[in-house]
Formats: sequence, C-alpha cells, structure tokens
Amino acid sequence: MVLNPIVLIPARLGSTRLPGKVLADISGKPMIAHVLKQALAAGLGPVAVACGEAEVAAVVKAYGGIAVMTNPDLPSGSDRIFAALQSLDPQGRHDVVVNLQGDLPSIDPSYLAKVLKPLAQGYDIGTLVAPITTAAEQAAPSVVKCACAFPGKEDVAPALYFSRHLIPSGEGPFWHHIGIYAYRRAALERFVSLPPSPLEQREKLEQLRALEAGMRIGAARVAEAPFGVDTPEDLERAREALSQ
Repeated sequence: MVLNPIVLIPARLGSTRLPGKVLADISGKPMIAHVLKQALAAGLGPVAVACGEAEVAAVVKAYGGIAVMTNPDLPSGSDRIFAALQSLDPQGRHDVVVNLQGDLPSIDPSYLAKVLKPLAQGYDIGTLVAPITTAAEQAAPSVVKCACAFPGKEDVAPALYFSRHLIPSGEGPFWHHIGIYAYRRAALERFVSLPPSPLEQREKLEQLRALEAGMRIGAARVAEAPFGVDTPEDLERAREALSQ
C-alpha cells in the first residue's frame, strides 16, 4: 500500500502542568524547534506545526518551519491537526496524517515511519508501544498502558484497550503507550466528529473514543518510549539529555 503522509505537530502555550512548555529553552533552542527538526529528519513528507498562538507560529517560522494558525479554543490536539489539515490540504492529497506531540524533543525519527506500519495492515489508526521495564512505570498513572499482545515475531498487534492502570492481569509483558498516532484521513475526520465517549471521559484518554466507536487501532512496538516533557522535572531532564 502506497501512503502519502503529512506530519502535523499540535502546539499551544496553555499546558496545565507546564505552561508555555513548547517554547521552553532546551540547549539554546525552543522545544518545538527540536521536535520540528526530528520530524523533518524522518523524511516522510511535509511537516507543519498546528499553532494555537501567534507566538508559537513566529518561533516555528523563525526556524524555517511551516506554521498554521488554529483556534486556541479547540479542545484537543486531534482537533487542532484536523483544522490544520483542512487549511494545508483542502484537495485531500495526503491520505495519512501523523500526529506528533510537540513535547517529545528527543523522539527518534525512525518512530514516525514505524507508526505507519499498522495502516499498511489495514488498521484505521496506528500508534506505538514500548515495553514497561520498571515498577515505577507500572504504578505511574501518567504512563498509559496498552492491552495488546504480539504473537511470535510480529511487530504490530491490535490495541484492545488503554488505561492509566496496569493492564492486563496475569503473567507477561506490559506495554507503555506512546502518544504518537497515524490516522487514515477518513478516520481522523470521523474521530473529530464524534462526541467524547464514556470510557474516554472516565479514563481521560482520547483514544478510547475511537475504540468505543468501533475503529481499529494497531500498535507497533518499538524498543523504548521517548520521554515527554510535562513537568519542570521533565524539562530539566530534557535539557540534560540534549546537552550531550
């Protein structure tokens, strides 16, 4: 299957736990500039930032990126990238949309290709998981867990459920969900048209809306989860890692 992806990065200043984090300085550059660089290095196709504020757009343009202004009141990153897609590609040339979070400054560019694998196997949405390796990860509500199983050497499996609690029960590996998605264009359009679902509201996990609507999510496994920047402590960790 030939896919024609576009990579969109939702970015806004109004983070609850770390306001303004997308413009936070990391090794002399704002965080969004690091994410933009990694996305371009993947070489999948055009990359643009779906901005909620003019300050973010100005920084993106200063680093040579494409910035698209979107309504700052949009409820989620998914809504933001859909608005940007309509502005950038009204003709529908791109049949796949990769949603890359703007708080992953150390994302491995190869992960963006891997998130496309489930779509090539017929899934509506692709995402990534990595093995959970510590008890702290298992216990942390901030680490979202995915119920999936990889038979043999398969590297794509159906994502059956997501939770902030440790799932499934019993012996076997646990999987850390990485919040990067590849949507078929029609799947993204359908997703943002749906109201928040009961399990989505209960778990505070947007992807459950898709599962409750009968959409199929495929999880591709990768070696390790990139760290996201959600707190001041995360930001210091990112600064240390990217200064090496």
